[in-house]
Amino acid sequence: MDPQEISIGVVGLGLMGCSITTCLLIAGHPVVAVAPINSDLIHADGRIRNHLKHSFENGLIENNPELYLSQLTITEEYAELRNCKLVIECTIENIAIKGSVFKKVEEVIASDALLASNTSAIPISTLQKLTIHPERFFGLHWAEPAHTTRFLEIICGDDSDKFGGEYLYQLSHLWHKEPILVRKDIPGFITNRLMYAIYREAISLVENGYASVEDVDRSCRNNAGYFMTFMGVFRWMDLTGVAAYHTVMKDLLPTLNNSTHVPKLIDDIVNSGGNGIANAHGFYEYTAEEVRLWEETFTEFSYEIRNLALKYPHDVVKQKLRNEVDAPSLNLHDQ
Repeated sequence: MDPQEISIGVVGLGLMGCSITTCLLIAGHPVVAVAPINSDLIHADGRIRNHLKHSFENGLIENNPELYLSQLTITEEYAELRNCKLVIECTIENIAIKGSVFKKVEEVIASDALLASNTSAIPISTLQKLTIHPERFFGLHWAEPAHTTRFLEIICGDDSDKFGGEYLYQLSHLWHKEPILVRKDIPGFITNRLMYAIYREAISLVENGYASVEDVDRSCRNNAGYFMTFMGVFRWMDLTGVAAYHTVMKDLLPTLNNSTHVPKLIDDIVNSGGNGIANAHGFYEYTAEEVRLWEETFTEFSYEIRNLALKYPHDVVKQKLRNEVDAPSLNLHDQ
């Protein structure tokens, strides 16, 4: 696959759309970025330039950001998507808005072009019913910032052509991802189902007085946060002894929260207008200076954790085994 021959469209240029666009530019794709609302046009160019600037400063890219920007078209015109082989919708989680975008995209793209949504919650099987050609529709669930993380979920809906899913799986390796191919559609896909189980239990512990918000965050950072960049939960259980987890599950699982209602703690924050860092009011309160520093520090961290993670890829042990096998033969040759 030559990324320069695969033009990709991104519709929606908020925070996520801009980092997805950056990821695709870094991979070498020509990108047509469509701004469905005027405010996207105002901020998109600056955000993407800033991402590329930080990527250059942190060694993620070797060339001047202007080289990548020369491959970018930012526009309000859906007609500019006509030559794209793949278009990624990246608008808000609103089915009506997404359906409107799909209609405009399908009016201009070729019959063999793929269409995907960056939804994190709406089932792909539901969204593809809003399209003319559901077989070419997939979910592409990214994590922010898209240009630094290795995460990507590729989701097949009930009507998706599985060969299209395999193609996206292969293509995403050019984007420096370790992709997950979700072959059967399920609400929340894989990652969000895992994460929302954690969110629910975390809120329950605070609401019931077992720990503070700060203590729960500290637990996450210093336990799961200590090993999860290196390995997933199944490998962790293998490494630390499966039998112990089997024993604990018997007593612990019945006590975990299994409520189907939105917890009061988060409900109260949202109903009072809170939106976290975005407006300085969430589970924590923030000054304007704290907001700025949290955003800047997370950007710094995202590059540093990426560099650490790349030292330990998913097949790190297999690589070490190959190196150990090759080492004796190299020594014989030297002699």
